[in-house]
Amino acid sequence: MIFKWLFGAIGWAAGGFLGGAIGFALGSMLDGSTTKRLDSGSNWTGQSSQDSSDAGRQYGGRRTYTTTEQRNSFLISLLVLSTAVMKADGKVLKSELSYVKDFIRNNFGEDAVSEGLQIIKKLLSQNIDVPQACAQIRAYMILSQRLQLFHYLLGIAQADGQVSPEESSLLFTIGQSLGLNEKDIRSIMGMFEPEKDPYKILEIDKTATDDEVRKAYRRLAVKFHPDKVENLGDDVKKAAEEKFKNIQGAYEQIKKERGMR
Repeated sequence: MIFKWLFGAIGWAAGGFLGGAIGFALGSMLDGSTTKRLDSGSNWTGQSSQDSSDAGRQYGGRRTYTTTEQRNSFLISLLVLSTAVMKADGKVLKSELSYVKDFIRNNFGEDAVSEGLQIIKKLLSQNIDVPQACAQIRAYMILSQRLQLFHYLLGIAQADGQVSPEESSLLFTIGQSLGLNEKDIRSIMGMFEPEKDPYKILEIDKTATDDEVRKAYRRLAVKFHPDKVENLGDDVKKAAEEKFKNIQGAYEQIKKERGMR
C-alpha cells in the first residue's frame, strides 16, 4: 500500500532532499516480499490506470500536479518535517506518533499506517536538512497547502500538551523556510496557545480600528478557507475547518468586546 503513494511522491519530489529521503527509505524497506504488495494496476506515478483523467498537464511550460500527486506530496512533506519536529527536543513521544498515524489512517487507510511509521523510523536516523526540504516543498506546493502543512506541524508539536522551546524555534524556521510571512506564522501558532489572543490570530494590533478588524477578518477568511485544500482529502479539509473556526472565533470575540456590529 505505502509504495503506491511513495512512488507517486517520487514523481513530485524527483531529486533534492525529499527525493533523497524517499529513496533512502525505499532502499531500506523494499525487498522481494514488499514488492509483491505493489498494486499491479498502478504505474510509476502511483496512480491506477483508471486515473488517466487525473493526469498532470503542462500549462505554459509549468507542470500542474494531479490530485493524487498533491496528496502524496503533502504526506511525504508531513512525514519528513514532522520527523524533524519530533527530533527537535531530543525525544519522540507516543502522542506525536499517534497524531501522524491518525493522519495517515484517515487519508490512506489502515494498511498504510505501519509502513508510514517505518518511513519515519528510517528518517529518524537521517540528518534532515530542514531549509533545503522546505525550499523544495515551497517550489512545488501552493500557499494554502503550505499553511495547512504548518498547521499540522503545530498540532504534532502540541500533541503532548506543550510546545518545547526547541520545537518552537524549529517551527518558526520551518514557517519562514516554507515562505510564510511572520504574521501568518504567529497567527497559526497563536491558535495552539492555551490563552488565545484574538488579535494575534487576526494578525492585527489591539490599536486596530473596527474597519481594520473587519478587513483583516475578510482577508484571512479568503486565505484560510477550507475549500482551498479540499483536494488533499477529507481529513485535511476538516483540519482546515478547525483553523478557519479559530479565525471566526477570534473575530466574534473582538466584535463582542468592542460592541461591533
